[in-house]
Amino acid sequence: MATDINRDLVVTEPSLPEVNASVRISGSPFYWRRLLGFIGPGFLISVGYMDPGNWATDIAGGSQFGYTLLFVIMLSNLMAILLQSLSLKLGVATERDLAQLCRESTGRVGGAVLWLMAEIAIAACDMAEVIGSAIALNLLFHIPLFWGVLITGLDVLLILLLQRWGFRAVEAIVIVLIGTILALFIVQTVLSRPEYGTALGSLFIPSPIILTDRKVLFIAIGMLGATVMPHNLYLHSSIVQSRRYKRTPEGKREAIKFANLDSALALTLALFVNAAILIVAAAVFHRTGHFEVGAIEDAYKLLSPLVGATFASTLFAVALLASGQNSSITGTLAGQVVMEGFVHMKLAPWLRRLITRAIAIVPTIVVVAFYGEHGTEKLLLLSQVILSLQLSFAVIPLVIFTSSRKHMGEFVNAPWQKGLAWVVASVIVGLNGWFLVLMAK
Repeated sequence: MATDINRDLVVTEPSLPEVNASVRISGSPFYWRRLLGFIGPGFLISVGYMDPGNWATDIAGGSQFGYTLLFVIMLSNLMAILLQSLSLKLGVATERDLAQLCRESTGRVGGAVLWLMAEIAIAACDMAEVIGSAIALNLLFHIPLFWGVLITGLDVLLILLLQRWGFRAVEAIVIVLIGTILALFIVQTVLSRPEYGTALGSLFIPSPIILTDRKVLFIAIGMLGATVMPHNLYLHSSIVQSRRYKRTPEGKREAIKFANLDSALALTLALFVNAAILIVAAAVFHRTGHFEVGAIEDAYKLLSPLVGATFASTLFAVALLASGQNSSITGTLAGQVVMEGFVHMKLAPWLRRLITRAIAIVPTIVVVAFYGEHGTEKLLLLSQVILSLQLSFAVIPLVIFTSSRKHMGEFVNAPWQKGLAWVVASVIVGLNGWFLVLMAK
């Protein structure tokens, strides 16, 4: 039960109560055994950093601009590591998730605005998952996009099945799918024979064209939205509490340390996947003059002929399907955290999933019906730009809360963390603002 903090709000129910403190942590004196107990939440979060939306922006960026935007992937990933670190620390230190704290601290109107922004972000993310999964079904089994979109609604059954097995089983399935995607793209990268030196340099050295060219900035903003996802900040602050660590200062300190290792490892793997997708696009399409390749379907059709391996396209489609299904799992959990945290409304996971998926399916069906494959390509890129524009509404509250001694106690951000966090928040707000200025010209 809860009321507004301005009316002495006190939230008594933990975040995601059905999984809170449900995963046992080993009391072994061996460091690695205790660490293994914390491996999982970071990988669930990393799924959002390699979903079909990332594929669209990475393929478009690589085919049009070569290796130039690898720096944006690296920068976005570093931002993600910092922000997810703040998110998990918030959850452990306060025993609240970000949605709960936003609702408690902003009042009814402010909470409603932030909730609406979070729901828009989740819907945009889910739209990308719908489109990506439908495209993968079309490529692998020749199912028309229209029916593929409708079939994606059946993943509600998958969510129900996984949740019956327990939270650890959900994490295990996600880790297996991430491993599959990573392995497939390692093969793709080797087959594409990229310019490794140029790619490595582009990871660390930015090009001025990123800020001056409208087309490049559009893709860069899309990459930012596809990489640093607002709903992941809500989700991480919740699922990190699924571990049964001691709710004492010492226990929390160890939990934060191990959870940070889990998160950094998972997001590093996500960096490899995103970089690999762009590198493959640059090496295969940009190098051969196919600058117009922006759609996933076009990439699939051209990959095998240009690479010279008949199975390259199939590997690509299988990885895409794994990516879409992975993202569906975390999308459900994020929606649950946001709805319960902001409006204290509890819905059965399958019903919540059905509502979220319906919101994503309806506009996608309309676009597919009227514009076909070309329309889904633009919708996929647009969904990532929407995510980026919503990001500030999650990042700024996160930085405020983690910099507040009142909320965090001894776990409050150190001065350097606070400064760096505000720099990241300012970069995100500034890039989005600059993008809107360019679009208005």
